[in-house]
Amino acid sequence: MDNFIDLPSGDDLVNPVIPLRENFSEIRGAVRALCAKFPGSYWREKDQERGYPEEFVSALTAAGYLGALIPEQYGGSGLPISAASAILEEVHRAGCNGAACHAQMYMMGTVLRHGSPQQKQKFLPEIASGDLRLQAFGVTEPNTGSDTTRLRTLAIRDGNEYVVNGQKIWTSRAEYSDLLLLLARTTPLEETQSRREGLSVFLVDMRSVEGLEIRPIRTMINHATTELFFTDMRIPADSLIGEEGQGFSYILDGMNAERILIGSESIGDARFFIERATQYAKDRDIFGGPIGKNQGIQFPIARAYANMAAARLMVFKAAALFEAGEAAGPSANMAKLLAGDAAWEAADMCMQTFGGFGFAEEYDIERKFRESRLYQIAPISTNMILGYIGQHVLGLPRSY
Repeated sequence: MDNFIDLPSGDDLVNPVIPLRENFSEIRGAVRALCAKFPGSYWREKDQERGYPEEFVSALTAAGYLGALIPEQYGGSGLPISAASAILEEVHRAGCNGAACHAQMYMMGTVLRHGSPQQKQKFLPEIASGDLRLQAFGVTEPNTGSDTTRLRTLAIRDGNEYVVNGQKIWTSRAEYSDLLLLLARTTPLEETQSRREGLSVFLVDMRSVEGLEIRPIRTMINHATTELFFTDMRIPADSLIGEEGQGFSYILDGMNAERILIGSESIGDARFFIERATQYAKDRDIFGGPIGKNQGIQFPIARAYANMAAARLMVFKAAALFEAGEAAGPSANMAKLLAGDAAWEAADMCMQTFGGFGFAEEYDIERKFRESRLYQIAPISTNMILGYIGQHVLGLPRSY
């Protein structure tokens, strides 16, 4: 089951009636060709040994895909976010997993938008070339969860340095990243007038610091996530991005891109499941014909396809608004919500279509089933998005 299976009319969705974005057919084809070199057997081996897909990440880097959003002046491709969405959709549609490196595509935006000219010139070209990896994002803490404004990790100025103490959790890829984008308090919470005050963003070179401990967390999927412990970790004062105390707004600034790209991955997952289920329903012959002729099999596949197509249009809309510089928050959040739901619906449908064979590792369904479940809770849970829509779109009372 290592061969990529396509629906005959699968590319009909690339050009929606509403011209929200380009096709990017050349990019899509090139990504599919690259992913074909990393079939299901490669991912099963990594999954079983909990190994990092170094070869896959290196191939994406060499092809320039991880530097897609970095401007050409810094050695990147200077592509719009809709192109990056196409890249990640095709990665997941092919049965691969972009979570091993996708953060680099949206995290660099914080440096690009808020970093100093010196920081941009120092880091962005090396990130674009792959000489440096920016894949770790330290935000969440064990005792605060999604309540980012109440985080407790402190970075206190001491001359030409900041001294950092605290803890982060669910910081993925820290073991395989050179740089860490870190959100920390530079003013204790009790000394601020607003919860959003006193938070700052730092770009930490993990290759040269002391006082940082990285502990891997074994999880349901092979996600390379960790806990970070900071004990009097000293970092240069010029690690600060932008102004001290403005970090929360900087982080929010990049979340729309994150939502759009994660939504694109979920669309890719949904297409993977739908295409696999469709082909299996055509080929599996029981009780005198292919199982796909039975409405109990056919209708769930058709519904999953329809819901995926609708969610994909919302991803397109969010990307178009983001590129136009318009307010993309509501659309980006709804895109992530609907795409995650579509992927999970398709995963469940595909497992049901395959029956017992869906549980067999060689078909890759159970692996992707586990992977697609993640996006119901990460990088933001569906309930948090519903609360956002309720408050900021519908004008309902704040729920959290």
